[in-house]
Amino acid sequence: MRRWIIGLVVLSVLLGLGAVLADRYWIYLPGLMTDWRSPIGPNEPLAFEAGPDEPGPSPRPPNVVLILADDMGFNDITFYGGGLGGGTVATPHIDAIASEGVHFTQGYAAHGTCAPSRAALMSGRYGTRFGFEFTPTPNMMLPVVRRLHNSNPDNIHPVYEPELPDDASTLPFEQMGMPQSEISLADLLSSHGYHSIHIGKWHLGHTHGSAPIDQGFAESLNMASGLYLPVDDPEVVNSRQDFDPIDRFLWANLRHAVNWNEGPRFRPDGYLTDYFTDAAVQAIEANRHRPFFLYLAHWAPHTPLQAWRADYDVLDHIENHTERVYAAMMVALDRGVGRVLEALHEHGLEDNTLVIFTSDNGGAGYLGLPDVNAPFRGWKLTFFEGGIHVPYFMRWPGVIAAGSQYDRPVHHFDIYATAAAAAGVPLPDDRIMDGVDLLPYVRGEKEGDPHDALFWRAGHYQVVLTDGWKLQRAERPERQWLFHLETDPTEQQDLAAARPDKVAALGRLLDAHNAEQAEPMWPSRGELPVFIDKHLAEPQHPSDEYVYVPN
Repeated sequence: MRRWIIGLVVLSVLLGLGAVLADRYWIYLPGLMTDWRSPIGPNEPLAFEAGPDEPGPSPRPPNVVLILADDMGFNDITFYGGGLGGGTVATPHIDAIASEGVHFTQGYAAHGTCAPSRAALMSGRYGTRFGFEFTPTPNMMLPVVRRLHNSNPDNIHPVYEPELPDDASTLPFEQMGMPQSEISLADLLSSHGYHSIHIGKWHLGHTHGSAPIDQGFAESLNMASGLYLPVDDPEVVNSRQDFDPIDRFLWANLRHAVNWNEGPRFRPDGYLTDYFTDAAVQAIEANRHRPFFLYLAHWAPHTPLQAWRADYDVLDHIENHTERVYAAMMVALDRGVGRVLEALHEHGLEDNTLVIFTSDNGGAGYLGLPDVNAPFRGWKLTFFEGGIHVPYFMRWPGVIAAGSQYDRPVHHFDIYATAAAAAGVPLPDDRIMDGVDLLPYVRGEKEGDPHDALFWRAGHYQVVLTDGWKLQRAERPERQWLFHLETDPTEQQDLAAARPDKVAALGRLLDAHNAEQAEPMWPSRGELPVFIDKHLAEPQHPSDEYVYVPN
């Protein structure tokens, strides 16, 4: 009997200890499972496929270089007179693309979050036309984020969990992607003699024909996880936002890893932003004698916030540690843009290259930094201007006059049509293409707006912009916002109550647009409450404006 009692006591202790350990370390489980399935090997040297040794016949079609930042705020660069550290952290190379070409004062991201914007960039269409409506997230991420968010007593609105039908899709994360039936920009250009290279983040799927190498890219250096350097690397400075459940998930589960052409994961050689830049410079050199499309999709300045120590050290005038790390990340991003531009110059390619720079969406409120999207309201995830009004620049010497400015609304999917026109490649004619070639508008050869209306949709949260009027509507909470952007570009005065006629007219446009869109390829599995005028580290109040945004 005594042995039984001792055994029960030991078993109880072990179970209790297991429960304590599980409660403390459960957040690390997704990353550990990924490590088991896909271990990370040592660094592998890159070897881009070399083009011809000598130039081909002239003239040749222009190269296309698309540089995409991730979660970069409108106020993160100095071109518009702002910038980090009170404007003391210059971004001269990003700014140069605008000053040496055209800046679109009403440049819009296709969505308030990462993947749907990229789907529009790569397809030239609204992602909702083919069901790419919600951001793919790892299967275990939403439950972890939901638990962390809802356990914080300071969060006055819990994560919303929609009821899903029994037959709702349960696609794994890797299969949530752009279908191969879409004709990506890489597909289109590659079919007309371009060599297409992808470097950086993808976020459009990795199986069933959705990986970069299945979407027209001959070569792909893919971000296989999201640490810029290992957490304990002596050359890294970290900034953790413990108030943010997403940030806590990322620190627990991300690794310092990439892969080549969907092969095994391996360690990058150095700080991730600089490593992607090194790769882009190599790719330009390898392809200097043939037309190429380079899609350089940086992870910076997305969280987790990690700076190269040398960049952090020179910003000692910035007192806020988080802002200093974030600013140092922007320094690395701008330096990388400069090195890409210099590589084009070094190989005599700058006059025959269309360079495009933009961000996938606005800056995130979960950074805890108040001014990244100034002067606009709202954050990443939302469709307020802070979430979708982004820097949008193009440079093509001799074709686009230096110092040009274009003031009508343009959209991410216009990049597809513009690049295709520059290359002399016709757009697909077997489907609706939403993008428009912007070059005739920039050069004054066409007048009027490129688009009668622009639309954004994430489930119940939907927006239309037309003739300067912008209507946002949502079901959670049930709310409509109406702004006249031509007189109120920062969305301060909601006119929904005063102009029911305009609300109704714009609502009909939204309904007509929705009728043309496809059903989502996978459902939203959770909705985060996002406050419009407060970042996540600020105290919340029931009277604050917010919207539930489906994932």
